[in-house]
Amino acid sequence: MIAHIRGNILQKSPNAVIVECNGVGYELAISVATYTELGEPGKSAALHVHTHVREDALQLFGFHEQTEKRLFEKLLTISGIGPKLAITVLSGIAAERLVTAIRSGDHATLTKIPGIGKKTAERVVLELKDKLDDLVGSAAAGTGPAQPSLGAVAEDVLSALMNLGYPRPVALKAIETASKHPGITSDFEQLFRAAIAAVR
Repeated sequence: MIAHIRGNILQKSPNAVIVECNGVGYELAISVATYTELGEPGKSAALHVHTHVREDALQLFGFHEQTEKRLFEKLLTISGIGPKLAITVLSGIAAERLVTAIRSGDHATLTKIPGIGKKTAERVVLELKDKLDDLVGSAAAGTGPAQPSLGAVAEDVLSALMNLGYPRPVALKAIETASKHPGITSDFEQLFRAAIAAVR
């Protein structure tokens, strides 16, 4: 069982990284939060690892923060959530916000996450609401600058851009650029148009 890996980054993308350790390249699925914390290819990286074993596959999931790994493993306890969906969830919302949404029963926030429908959101809240006390605080400390807190309008614009097929990092960058225009951050249509212009 691989629990931790340290080595040089060979390749990375928003959903995967290949880390070379003692001449062996390990491919790990990662969240966008972990992607933004990693250095460029050639730099060293240390990741907490969850090893997922099935009859037909052995998959590695890497996390920059231990808190993110623990939250991932708690999501796996929910019926209907496998490792691919769990990593997608962690890419769709900051760990701190996810913990807060689950503990407060905020189904509206949870259903905005790609792959999470109403019934799944209800199961997540029901089964994890009282099991995240050990992650409160540490989630806030562990997320770092990976996924900045967005206002409600910016969150809606981000969701709209992702629904159009733009990757989250690209959409976030576009919103950041668009937000530099004075007076548009509180208007969905203006911010959305500016973000579309920025992404092009």
